[in-house]
Amino acid sequence: MENLQNSQVKFYSGENVPLELHKVRMVQKLFLKPVDERLEAMKTAGFNTFQLSTKDVFLDMLTDSGTNAMSDNQVSSMLQADDAYAGSQSFYRMEAAIQEVFGTKYVLPVHQGRAAENIVSQAFIKKGDVIPMNYHFTTTKAHMELNGGTIFEIFTDEALKIKSNVPFKGNIDINKLKDLIKKYGAEKVSFIRLEASTNLIGGQPFSIENMREVRKVADEHKIMLVLDASLIGENAYFIKQREPEFKNASIKDILLTMCGLSDLIYFSSRKVSSTRGGGICTNNKDLFLKMRDLVVLYEGFMTYGGMSVREIEAMAVGLLETTDETVISQSPSFIAYLVNELDKMGIPVVTPAGALGCHIDAGGFLPHVPQKEYPAGALATAFYIISGCRGMERGTISSVRDAEGNDVLADVELLRLAFPRRVFTLSQTKFVLDRLTWLYKNRDLVGGLKFVEEPAVLRFFMGRLDATTDWPQKLVAKFKQDFGNSL
Repeated sequence: MENLQNSQVKFYSGENVPLELHKVRMVQKLFLKPVDERLEAMKTAGFNTFQLSTKDVFLDMLTDSGTNAMSDNQVSSMLQADDAYAGSQSFYRMEAAIQEVFGTKYVLPVHQGRAAENIVSQAFIKKGDVIPMNYHFTTTKAHMELNGGTIFEIFTDEALKIKSNVPFKGNIDINKLKDLIKKYGAEKVSFIRLEASTNLIGGQPFSIENMREVRKVADEHKIMLVLDASLIGENAYFIKQREPEFKNASIKDILLTMCGLSDLIYFSSRKVSSTRGGGICTNNKDLFLKMRDLVVLYEGFMTYGGMSVREIEAMAVGLLETTDETVISQSPSFIAYLVNELDKMGIPVVTPAGALGCHIDAGGFLPHVPQKEYPAGALATAFYIISGCRGMERGTISSVRDAEGNDVLADVELLRLAFPRRVFTLSQTKFVLDRLTWLYKNRDLVGGLKFVEEPAVLRFFMGRLDATTDWPQKLVAKFKQDFGNSL
């Protein structure tokens, strides 16, 4: 009999419950501070969850980047690290893992995903170029625009619908792609970028059927297809679950199929293999050589790329574990559980459940908060205050201002509650559900935010805000009225 691979299990009661397919052998103590202290912590942080100290955080759902739990095999692999500046055997083990998992011959190490974005952008984008993609990521957009490119998001009409049953909302609209190439000319298209499990619109995957169609257009116009593979494991899992052609395929075979359709692949190891670092890989030697010198210039020598050799060893093992459905299904199963429970109660949440985290529709949750007062940031603030759980704003705070100084309003206002792999338990997930339910019933108490300190680039990281009224204090008063001395 085969072992259970998918961690979603039907109980005798009929309920589908995510089952932890691992045992806990090391723990890290958590603290849940009183609500008054959480309010003060949020004020100190400038109403920006990025600025919170972890000593004030109960469940850290800010991101899955670098926060996934490493396996026993990953941790033990770090003991065999080869501390050499050049020619380290640790690199060759990582290279072999990338070649096996992604099917690519040439490998360039970098210290994290945005470093890969920098290298790719500098190597292939010229001033005046356009870059079509299924959706942007914040650092991707910044790097591409700094190098003179303009991005075009050519997602399908279904992509921005909050409630949907379309399985692949991360697909590229093929007609829009053809029209864009016709308008600007193929010579002006640096490359087509596909992001596996689109981060900013709910972790939504694309299908292999769509990727094949994109590949056909790319071949017709001799345009390179670049794959951001940071969440490729989850995208492969969704393909197995939702694309009939691949229901009996292994995760490894799906990964090789996706990568085989790409000219160049880059990734953040902080996501794809539960450790720090990143990489760029390809089967095209000319592309490899065009990027190689930039890696040496910006990242370090070719056999460490800005990473410690211990991280490189753990990355190699983590990449191989990405092909294990038991590992890769853990986060999506917990996300699906929370999404489905919230949806049952009428709380606005992005469906179908995607990768990385549960995405709450802040615009639907707080319809009374104008978008110029940052409802996603306000919801992240309110949820931390009443729960101690730190989520991330994915809305207009994560956007930019135009030439006139006005906010470029985000397509969607989302509160993302990340589920790093193998980190949270079911009881912790139910705590999140309970506090979200209470907050939704008391949503009219939540008001807006305003910037008081705003960096020019990637403002959501370091910016400081303040509440537009005294609504946080009123929220705390209501919380204490309903929960008493409970945390």
